[in-house]
Amino acid sequence: MTTDIRSQPRPLRVINSVAPIRICDNGGWTDTWFAGYGRIFNIGVYPYAEVQIQVYPYRRQKDRIVIHAENFGERYAVRPEKKWDRHPLIEAAIEYMKVPKTVAFEVTIFSEAPAGGSTGTSASVSVALIGALDRLTPGRLTPHEVALVAQRIETEMLKQQCGIQDQLCAAYGGINYIEMFNYPHASVSPIQVSNSIWWELERRLVLVYLGKSHSSSQVHEMVIRELENAGPDCPKLKPLRETAPRSRDAVYAGDFKALGKAMIDNTEAQRRLNERLISSDADAIIDIAREYGALGWKVNGAGGEGGSITILCGDLSFRKRAMIKAIEAANPLFKSIPLYLSRHGLRVWER
Repeated sequence: MTTDIRSQPRPLRVINSVAPIRICDNGGWTDTWFAGYGRIFNIGVYPYAEVQIQVYPYRRQKDRIVIHAENFGERYAVRPEKKWDRHPLIEAAIEYMKVPKTVAFEVTIFSEAPAGGSTGTSASVSVALIGALDRLTPGRLTPHEVALVAQRIETEMLKQQCGIQDQLCAAYGGINYIEMFNYPHASVSPIQVSNSIWWELERRLVLVYLGKSHSSSQVHEMVIRELENAGPDCPKLKPLRETAPRSRDAVYAGDFKALGKAMIDNTEAQRRLNERLISSDADAIIDIAREYGALGWKVNGAGGEGGSITILCGDLSFRKRAMIKAIEAANPLFKSIPLYLSRHGLRVWER
């Protein structure tokens, strides 16, 4: 009796799914339980998170479910007696989805986005994985429902601090205006613009990875403790909420100067939450961006050490390219990540 599902002649089905990552999350921190309500603007971009599931008949293999975490060079069987021990988000999602025990499968997960880049990559992986696993269960989840499930797994099963915007951006893609009216319930309004505005925004955006992974830190825990005691109407949250509708209106108008100003104001509002949310590396990149005439910059995610920053450049492409060269020359760890705006959110298909 085999213990390796790959020894089967051919998979019965191959299910594919992808979901974009998130940048430029103006209004972030207001999509959390302690904010109560919030307004968030964000942009879904490629490179995306990619999931592929090979489905085999179950023939009492010992290794019925196998995870191939390609970016980490790991391939291992899920063991029920070892509760979410290696990649908890992936393993918890598989458990939550309750795939029928009549099938065996191997799930491969890959992304060209750097891990810990503050671009919601883990949420994109979770959304893509749940969307793919949904093909193996009765019924179908809508993309919005997939986002809610992904967020529920992170907060309820894994007991982690987590907002709602990353999962929603992964599910919807594109440019989004999100109104969270009562955590975690929210409406998502995709921002539809002309091709010329879409293409111009895409041309102007730059994503810079700071060269080290972002992770929740004591700084974030301290900020959360302060905000959770301050209530939804905390004065420090108000300027963050205000940047989201300003960003929405600027994109509709094709007013890139106004969008850049909203990005800067959001970053400074993050700094006022705690000055360490804007790292010295981020400030070094901001100084270079300013020197080359960038219109705006947004430290992605909650901020802190590591992660990434989104830059909105000016009119001239050669200055954008010169800026990227200057940033990468300033620190060997800094790296520009090529990006494209996503026309779609979660996509699932099979052959």
